[in-house]
Amino acid sequence: MQMDSRLLKRMSLFAQLVGISPSGLYRLRDLGNFIRDRGAFEREMAKAETKWPIESYPILGDRYASSGTASGHYFHQDLLVARKIFLAAPQRHVDIGSRVDGFVAHVASFREIEVFDIRPMEMSIPNVRFVKMDLMGDSSDYADYTDSISSLHAIEHFGLGRYGDPIDVNGHLKGLDNIYRMLRKGGTFYFSVPIGRQRVEFNAHRVFSIRYLFDLLNPRYELLSLSYVDDAGALHADVAIDEAALETSFGCEIGCGIFELRKR
Repeated sequence: MQMDSRLLKRMSLFAQLVGISPSGLYRLRDLGNFIRDRGAFEREMAKAETKWPIESYPILGDRYASSGTASGHYFHQDLLVARKIFLAAPQRHVDIGSRVDGFVAHVASFREIEVFDIRPMEMSIPNVRFVKMDLMGDSSDYADYTDSISSLHAIEHFGLGRYGDPIDVNGHLKGLDNIYRMLRKGGTFYFSVPIGRQRVEFNAHRVFSIRYLFDLLNPRYELLSLSYVDDAGALHADVAIDEAALETSFGCEIGCGIFELRKR
């Protein structure tokens, strides 16, 4: 009997909540390799001119892993949007809540970037100016503040309490209102969120339908480009929009829509 994909997802989430990593169970098969290889290494060390002390630090699973993962939401969106900002060379770029060890680091490698986030940043990073701020709150001090702004895989979390933010059903709308207020007329907004069957997976994130996003964004922004990452982690860049895409969100259950928008 084929098990429903949603049930499998729930089982996997439950296993992680109780401290069991399903992928970790498979790594136990490498324990025999570790024992065998340590024995061989000890025998070689016994014959070596310089004797090093040997301590155990088993890393199980890397033997069968690839050299890296060049797929998925964050990998593609971070590179795609950083490249667009490099080419656009805006006067000022502000980011709202994107991943610091991914997108922000990419941008900071070639220019200054201001980061606004409800979470604290404990360390100073070259080319990064940090502002601790709840983007569901009052942003009137930053009206018409920048000509370029990004928020990648962040708005879907607003108001769900995941990061200590206040519970707010309309948190994503308040965040988008503030971003619109901060962006100058004619400025560019780089925006990504999960796309698919519209729902809230509390308290992880929201998943948005493409039709909902179009109806929400169109009055305020001109769409310059739309890309998406599908359920398999592959990037589809600069795609055309038709009725089927609006209806099915490109066939995604939980993909990633990446929007390049210009403020009207």
